[in-house]
Amino acid sequence: MSCGDTKAGSCGGGCGCASKAGAGEALNLTGGSGVDAARRFFLKSASAFTTLALAPGVTLMAFAESTPASARPADQPVSSKNRWGLLIDAGKCADGCNDCVTACSTENGWASPVKHPATDAQWIRKLTVRDPKNGSSYSLPMMCQHCAEPPCVDVCPTGASFKRADGIVLVDRHICIGCRYCMMACPYKARSFVHEPLHDQKEHAPRGKGCVESCTMCVHRVDKGETPACVEACAKAGHNAMIFGDLNDPSSEIAKRVATYRTTRIRDDLGTDPGVYYQNI
Repeated sequence: MSCGDTKAGSCGGGCGCASKAGAGEALNLTGGSGVDAARRFFLKSASAFTTLALAPGVTLMAFAESTPASARPADQPVSSKNRWGLLIDAGKCADGCNDCVTACSTENGWASPVKHPATDAQWIRKLTVRDPKNGSSYSLPMMCQHCAEPPCVDVCPTGASFKRADGIVLVDRHICIGCRYCMMACPYKARSFVHEPLHDQKEHAPRGKGCVESCTMCVHRVDKGETPACVEACAKAGHNAMIFGDLNDPSSEIAKRVATYRTTRIRDDLGTDPGVYYQNI
């Protein structure tokens, strides 16, 4: 499906349409409008019976709501007992290190380094934040924050943007119309729009021209009991700046740290209840 608009900036579905903010770019929140209920019903109903093949073995149904949700048997549904999240220690995140970005790109099949930051897909990007008063700075990775109250879901006219029961926010490319309302609504500029035809896609991460996309928290790995590629790469490199786990499990490492140490959630004042926590920012 194609939205017919070549300008990246806002999305209201499950494609891959967000334009990316570069390092130090301000984050803004903008709302979006909807379409009539009949049209939404038609699009959602039609999606239940349609499958668009991108390549042999690759379909746009990959991230629909029927997708498994956690490290559990495939015949069991996603459970709200879990809430998957990330804890990122900016104090351990070296300026100039892009191991997490490279790992995400390799795992999910989007090009890195990007040539055109304003329009190219960036599921995760590194930002450098500087204090204009004293010149101090720190670096951190920015991706979809997997909010409990995601603005992208609220503004999506077709239901393509959705949140699983376990807190992972995804895009159903099957019903994304490329309107990009979600891109405008996201205060983290975490979504991208796919402008060009794609080739050599990953079976576990289908993408499509005219769709919006963003970090999936490597849902295909999480559902098999594994950790996201960015977290794994950071640990292998010896940085250990990223922790993945179940925020609802008091015995998990991430829950213990969030309960023990001071953490920050970016633009938590907006009431989105992000699932990504930061330390030392």
